[in-house]
Amino acid sequence: MSIVVTGATGQLGRLTVEALLRRGVPAADIVATGRDTTGIKDLADRGVVTRRADFADPESLAAAFAGAEKMVLVSASIPVDERLANHRRAIDAALAAGVSQIAYTSMTQANTAGTTLADSHRATESYLRERGAPAVVLRNSWYLENYTSQLPIVLQHGAFVGAAGDGRVSAATRADYAEAAAVVLTTEGHTGAIYELGGDQAFSLAELAATASAVAGRPITYTNLSADELVELLAAAGVPAELAGVLADSDLGLSRGELFTDSGDLRRLIGRPTTTLADAIAAALN
Repeated sequence: MSIVVTGATGQLGRLTVEALLRRGVPAADIVATGRDTTGIKDLADRGVVTRRADFADPESLAAAFAGAEKMVLVSASIPVDERLANHRRAIDAALAAGVSQIAYTSMTQANTAGTTLADSHRATESYLRERGAPAVVLRNSWYLENYTSQLPIVLQHGAFVGAAGDGRVSAATRADYAEAAAVVLTTEGHTGAIYELGGDQAFSLAELAATASAVAGRPITYTNLSADELVELLAAAGVPAELAGVLADSDLGLSRGELFTDSGDLRRLIGRPTTTLADAIAAALN
C-alpha cells in the first residue's frame, strides 16, 4: 500500500509521516511530498520515498502521485485566495492517478462556519463531492501550537491578546491530528466519513491564560480586543497584513463557537485522551 502525504515539509505533514511509520507502514510505502524536497532529506535517509509536488504545477503532481493508493491532502497554507485552486489541482491529479482514498484536512464546522479560512475548506469539500472522490474529511479545530508558540512573547508581556471574547476552542496538538490521519489511512471503514476533530477539553482564551499562568508560575492575563485592534497590533509586530486579517477573522469565528466540537471523534480515532492544554504548555516551556 502506497500512501502519499502532501505538505510533508510542513509540520502537520511531517508528523503524519512519523505517525504512519509508528503504525508500522513500511518507509518504502510512504511518499512524502513537498515543493522543495531538501527539507525532507532526513526522511529519505530513513527509507521514505520523497517526491517534489507543487500544487501550482500539475505535472509535478502527476509524477508525485503516480502509483499511490491513498493520500493525505494537507490543506495548503495561505495565500487563502490560491488555496482552492491548489486543492482542486491536487484532487484532480490524485483521481487521475487512481488514488482510492483522499483524507483531506479541513476545518471544524467548515460546512457552516463564516470565516475566510472556512470558505476555502467548504469549497474544497464541495469539490471532493462534485468529483465523486472517495474521501474522508478530517475537520481539524485549531492547533494548540498556535498558542504555545506565543509563550515567549506572552511571558515577556504577561498577556495573551485576541478578539475571541468568551468563545471556546477545541484545540489539539498537531501530533494528535496527525495520528488521527494515520489511523484513517491504515484502518478500514472511513471513506465517506466527516470527522469533527478537536481536543477533549475546550477552553476560552481567558482560560488559556489562566492555565498558562498556573503552569508557568507567573501572572498571565487575556486581553480582548476588537478585530481591527488585533489586526493593527499584529501588523505592528511584523505579521504580514493578510495573515493578520486571517487570524483576527478566525478569532471572530472562535467567538461564535466555530472552532468548538464536542464530538469526541479525535479521542475515538486515536484511542486515547487528547493531549491536554496544561501538558502542551508544560512541554513548550521545557
